[in-house]
Amino acid sequence: MARTETEILIVGGGIAGLSAALAFGRSGYRTTLVSPEPPVTEADSDGSDLRSTAFLQPAQQLFEQIGLWDDLFDTATPLNTLRVVDTVDWPPRIRDSREFQATDLGERSFGWNLMNWRVLQGLSRILQKIDTVDLRFGTSFVSMVTRDSGAIVRLSNGDSIAAKLVIAADGRNSAVRDAAGISVTTTRYGQKTLAFVVGHPKPHGNVSSEIYNEGGPFTLVPLPDLDGQPASAVVWMNPGARAEELATMDTVAFEARMSERSCYILGPLHLKSQRRLWPIISQRADQLSAQRVAIMAEAAHVIPPIGAQGLNTSLNDLILLRDLALMAGRDELGGDAMLQDYDRQRSRDIRRRVAAIDLFNRVTRSPNPQVQMLRLAGMKAAHDLTGLRHAIMKAGMGH
Repeated sequence: MARTETEILIVGGGIAGLSAALAFGRSGYRTTLVSPEPPVTEADSDGSDLRSTAFLQPAQQLFEQIGLWDDLFDTATPLNTLRVVDTVDWPPRIRDSREFQATDLGERSFGWNLMNWRVLQGLSRILQKIDTVDLRFGTSFVSMVTRDSGAIVRLSNGDSIAAKLVIAADGRNSAVRDAAGISVTTTRYGQKTLAFVVGHPKPHGNVSSEIYNEGGPFTLVPLPDLDGQPASAVVWMNPGARAEELATMDTVAFEARMSERSCYILGPLHLKSQRRLWPIISQRADQLSAQRVAIMAEAAHVIPPIGAQGLNTSLNDLILLRDLALMAGRDELGGDAMLQDYDRQRSRDIRRRVAAIDLFNRVTRSPNPQVQMLRLAGMKAAHDLTGLRHAIMKAGMGH
């Protein structure tokens, strides 16, 4: 058993945790990251994350600042337009649609879409070159003691680490959050989402399409061409039992069903990857800090995969946490004043985003015809009222 010292200890090896390690390491802090498993960095490997993320402008700017964007840029697809399609009945019939253009805000793109496994690959590659970061995969957080001067964390291998700041980036079932005595508020919808990649004959034109019917949205997000054919990442939300049925359906039947669900807006869809299944909940930590501990990403908030809010909100946590650390300086790193500022500044934004997406999910998944009429009216108002359209787009982009 050994005890080592670091300035910042990050628990969690997902995109948020690895991004935090890179951000703080680039800022000159001695940073240690622990995670029970190394990231899966190839699409075809067991456990790969086949979801994609539309990284909005604040996230892309962060990636530039920490030296990651150059590694990712060649596989990033710009998202210039968001198309919202309202459908009813089965097979779905398009009732109306609207397009939201980034050029309305004087921007070329809302963001850039990347496969999550590809982001993990880039982070892993860059982090291997950063001397200030110590990556400890195969090691888990066990317990923690905090005091005014810092925290001492015990690990699963018997080692301990002394740190000025412990960052919980260890997911929705965060052991660090529990050890810090922070409770959560959770909403369960009984939904699951399927994530996979498709090819299609029609070009996507850098348009992301959200198609509403019932059960949740069917979202097509542009990707680079695959096997010489236009390709998109799909996120398809359904009631849990239906999602599980779709996940095990034979390929021919599944392709027919997802093509119908897409209303053939890109032509017949053909499966180009495995299907991954994820549960859908909303969750919010009741506070974002404790003595010497900051809670971020899914340890702090879980948001249904609508409007690209989940991981972008996590990276907004990181941006503020890094900036506050730099302003506080080494002597005050992880101190009460810094962490209280973090809690105060992030809590309001997180509460609003979780509540907005919760309401949006309840409306868009409903089979009730009256609720579906409300959904259609809301879509029209959100687009056709110029001031409201601009406000929604700015909020969605993280401004």
